[in-house]
Amino acid sequence: MKDLRRVLVIDDEAPIRKLLRVTLEGNSYHVIEAHNAQQGISMAASERPELILLDLGLPDKNGLEVLREVREWSQVPIVVLTVQDSDEDKIAALDGGADDYVTKPFSVPELLVRMRVALRHSVGAPEKTEFKSGPLVVDIPGHVVKVSGQEIKLTATEFNIVKVLMKHKGKVVTHRMLLNEIWGPNSVEHTHYLRVYVGAVRKKIKLDEATPELISTEAGVGYRLLDLD
Repeated sequence: MKDLRRVLVIDDEAPIRKLLRVTLEGNSYHVIEAHNAQQGISMAASERPELILLDLGLPDKNGLEVLREVREWSQVPIVVLTVQDSDEDKIAALDGGADDYVTKPFSVPELLVRMRVALRHSVGAPEKTEFKSGPLVVDIPGHVVKVSGQEIKLTATEFNIVKVLMKHKGKVVTHRMLLNEIWGPNSVEHTHYLRVYVGAVRKKIKLDEATPELISTEAGVGYRLLDLD
């Protein structure tokens, strides 16, 4: 028998999850449920769904933040399913990486069509959740950094620096790009922030003399995480 396509439903409303489960399982989908943002992000990584139905009004974190975090490492099709129907909400979701937007209350036939279209446009390659360079391994959804198999404790800001550099490994990441990604557009001139945090990261990932230097400074421009693979 053909394997059922796996759909992750991230919604805090139990009646909606039940409706979607009954509807989708009746149309040959396998349904996985998450009732809040953090559980949804974790399950997106561990369960490897082929499509995500995402509510924006989650109790612990805005759905747009979930969308942004998942898009950092995954191109899984995401259909936003929410009561928020303003043009601004739709634009924010689509700009944030959503494949489509369906408002509640929704028509089941319309939802199924939108899902089929999103699945047709999806890339079939397996998703990558771990990024490596030499002894450095970064698990983005798990927020885990390891050097030579040893987990390194980083602050949230330090992890974000490593994440951005790793996603562009081998390339120079400018001060402006790092500052904008981590602190926002109002901080793009504060390069002293980076010197302090990058220095702290370098110390933490340099376990001993045998560990290679992984972050190089491009004077006056930015930083580069070396591609050692």
